[in-house]
Amino acid sequence: MNKTEKEQAYTAALAEIKAVLQDESQMVLKMSTINCILKSHLPYYFWVGFYCMHKGALIVGPYQGTLGCLHIGLDRGICGRAARLGQTQLIQDVHADPEHLACDSRTNSEIVLPVFDPQGQLIAVFDVDSTEKAAFDELDQQFLEQLLAEQFAQSALEKQFLS
Repeated sequence: MNKTEKEQAYTAALAEIKAVLQDESQMVLKMSTINCILKSHLPYYFWVGFYCMHKGALIVGPYQGTLGCLHIGLDRGICGRAARLGQTQLIQDVHADPEHLACDSRTNSEIVLPVFDPQGQLIAVFDVDSTEKAAFDELDQQFLEQLLAEQFAQSALEKQFLS
């Protein structure tokens, strides 16, 4: 996808997500909807999903794609690093990153973003994998950070399933 196509795809996807989730506060429904809509608009998304904070570690939450890792410690993997540092991880070649956990060996690049609730607490990480190398760039990061802030950090949020 070139930059213009990517911008158009994200713009359409984010508008659809905003419309569908306009009055939604249930975290699981938000996560599931975001996965579905983004995967349908962005063809280079191979695996997309959330790993949710639970008892000091990450557990797989709503996702679309092949089987994901079920548990990830904060001291392991790119997802663990994103959670531990509270910063987006943009990885052009996962095989060159010694912290990468190979949940699916077909993954070649990845972006992982921390997800914060309205109180600023880390509640999850959002993980997107691609079979293409260098599939993700600053444009992906910009759109996804905006989306996550709007849907989780700046709106009412019900998190019952994590108790």
